[in-house]
Amino acid sequence: MIKNEYDVIVVGAGPAGSMAAKFAAEQGVSVLMLEKDRDVGYPVRCAEAINKPGCDKFIKPDKKWITAEVRKFSFTAPNGSEISVDAGHVMGYVLERRIFDYELAKLASNAGAQVVTRAYVNGLIMEGSKICGVKFEYRGEQREARAKVVIGADGTESRVGRWAGLQTHTDFRDMEACLQVTATNVNINTDTLYFHFGKEVSPNGYFWVFPKGPNIANIGLGISGLECKKKSTLSYLTSNLERLFPNASILTQVAGGVPCCTTLEKISGEGIMLVGDAARQVNPLSGGGIESGMVGGSIAGRIAGEAIKKGDLKLLYNYDKEWHKERGKNHEIYDRLKNGIYNFSDDDFNNLITKFKKVGPEKRTMRKLFMIALAHKPSLLVDVAKVFL
Repeated sequence: MIKNEYDVIVVGAGPAGSMAAKFAAEQGVSVLMLEKDRDVGYPVRCAEAINKPGCDKFIKPDKKWITAEVRKFSFTAPNGSEISVDAGHVMGYVLERRIFDYELAKLASNAGAQVVTRAYVNGLIMEGSKICGVKFEYRGEQREARAKVVIGADGTESRVGRWAGLQTHTDFRDMEACLQVTATNVNINTDTLYFHFGKEVSPNGYFWVFPKGPNIANIGLGISGLECKKKSTLSYLTSNLERLFPNASILTQVAGGVPCCTTLEKISGEGIMLVGDAARQVNPLSGGGIESGMVGGSIAGRIAGEAIKKGDLKLLYNYDKEWHKERGKNHEIYDRLKNGIYNFSDDDFNNLITKFKKVGPEKRTMRKLFMIALAHKPSLLVDVAKVFL
């Protein structure tokens, strides 16, 4: 039964929202998490890759939601030259997000949060500039629930952030237009993430192939909003599929925007916090946001719970500082690295792979790759050292 008042209401039951709900509930406060779709984890709009350490600290690994264990990265230049980096151990997973998100929501529920699906939030309860709850439609009825803190985990399009008066605008040049299919009859190694670069492949972005088991993979690409004006994402994906996987069968297709930029300038306010994609807590370089969203959610949930227990909601403003210290600062570095690399010409990428091939396999690391790529940009080499050392 949905009550009329809670300490914390979380809008959105993705990884960031579930972690916010879990960590708040663990503080002993009452938590309601509202999800607009009928099922947690659906629809999936994600390449589904995550690094192992970042995932394991939030949930115990389980084969039922791990479709592939990643040990290698493969990079292909515009001229077709390929090179790989072998970590020698499992460094990441490709997930089954439908199951993974479901399990995260269960963790939140087990911690004491109430989870409700098919609850469509369509407004905020406000007293002046202070957020005091949400308005939502549930089973054909318009409802309201008050809360001391509302946490917006409602994705890139976050209406909660806009309603709260937070500046959520992202420049179209920093918004990657992404399109992905899950395809069968794809002959690749199941322990390798594949990345392809080039102006004809995925300009100012990359084309990816992430295995989800034998002969099945997520295949997609992202290009900047600027490039979309010249040629559609679908056109690039279609040509890449025809060239690399002409016999593939398409099982699913998803599209969406990924904000590859730094975190919003302000992600908290009076009674409000934003987490995950809603806060732009995506890695600007890779576009990955599962693990960083979970980090943001965990910080926000913990701080919200602590602030309520201490009766001091001004503590919510600590969230911005803690996020910046934990991840935001590194994301600013990744953004600079992105800007240094995404404008590479095809010749730049070809030369990079040629030089990297001269490095012995045992010495090939992501740090070494970036050191070679940015050798002509000394200021960025310091950034490489900061994030990879």
